Amino acid sequence: MKINLLDFDAAGLTAWFAEMGEKPFRAKQVLRWVHQFGEDDCERMTDVARSLRARLAELAEVRAPQVVGDSTAADGTRKWLLDVGNGNAVETVFIPGENRGTLCISTQAGCALDCAFCSTGKQGFNRNLTAGEIVGQLWWAKKALGDFRSAQKPDDDAEDGRIISNVVLMGMGEPLANYDNTVTALRLMLDDNAYGLSRRRVTVSTSGIVPAMDRLGNDCPVALAISLHAPNDALRDRLVPINTKYPLAKLMAACKRYLEKSPRDFVTFEYVMLEGINDSEEHARELVRLVRDVPCKLNLIPFNPFPDSGFRRSSAARMRRFVEILVQAHIITTTRKTRGDDIDAACGQLAGQVQDRTQRRQKRTISIAETAS
Repeated sequence: MKINLLDFDAAGLTAWFAEMGEKPFRAKQVLRWVHQFGEDDCERMTDVARSLRARLAELAEVRAPQVVGDSTAADGTRKWLLDVGNGNAVETVFIPGENRGTLCISTQAGCALDCAFCSTGKQGFNRNLTAGEIVGQLWWAKKALGDFRSAQKPDDDAEDGRIISNVVLMGMGEPLANYDNTVTALRLMLDDNAYGLSRRRVTVSTSGIVPAMDRLGNDCPVALAISLHAPNDALRDRLVPINTKYPLAKLMAACKRYLEKSPRDFVTFEYVMLEGINDSEEHARELVRLVRDVPCKLNLIPFNPFPDSGFRRSSAARMRRFVEILVQAHIITTTRKTRGDDIDAACGQLAGQVQDRTQRRQKRTISIAETAS
């Protein structure tokens, strides 16, 4: 099989070209063609030497995941189902907004963390996505939306004109359990010779793998969101099992360390509202006490039902009271608008087609141990 050029960040492509006897500037040229212009034909990379184009055509290709499903919701949210081989697929969602366009990207086929309220976790875990499969979702979405720059007008790169202005790693999987491939993809998103996104406009969401959070802060700090969902350890152990390994005290300390290097001056805490589970006034007061020393924003998420979940969405009145308590404590709080739920593209609904659903707990333990090492 040919080498996938989407798997290389700048350092990786430079090293590969060096093995071929090519100069470092060739890597910048090829990165621009692939990630700025969306070119997948090496022969059309016109400012690359003809001899190198011929070698690239022989040895390499641009191989994004194949699209097997494409649906658009009534509100304009668009979801692609992308084949990643062996009967597995992942989902990528584009959410248009008034002043931004956000792409939600997956990092694993399925998920090993088994959060109680998430349909993806119920599908089990198959494998990590490669760097090319992660960034390939952005590459494909830009092509589908007509968001690549024109090779004929290479200087026309005004950021305000981008259709995709923000990227969030909040799709299927736990990004920090697929650390190396996630960071390679992040570096491409940030590289001025590739997608050139601001660190403030790229967000990694994690359930709280503390050692990997520390690594990310050192290696590639971007905006950080924490899937919190509970204000105390006893409840979070039930809802987010990774909490048994990295409880809330360790997680809050890790958030403070991350903020020392983060491009933003706050962490976003995501909190799915579950009726009768985590949405009482006392839960809200516990949450205030938990996060009061961490510069943060709270993002409350209405639960999106899926078959046999066993949970219900909190009522509007209950959510309003929850918000009131947080705001009275001077905590910035937003309630996420549900988008794309008519095509199962809303938060917690991404399920994809995961083939191997066995030994989920064993794989989760292995994944966490490898990430922490």
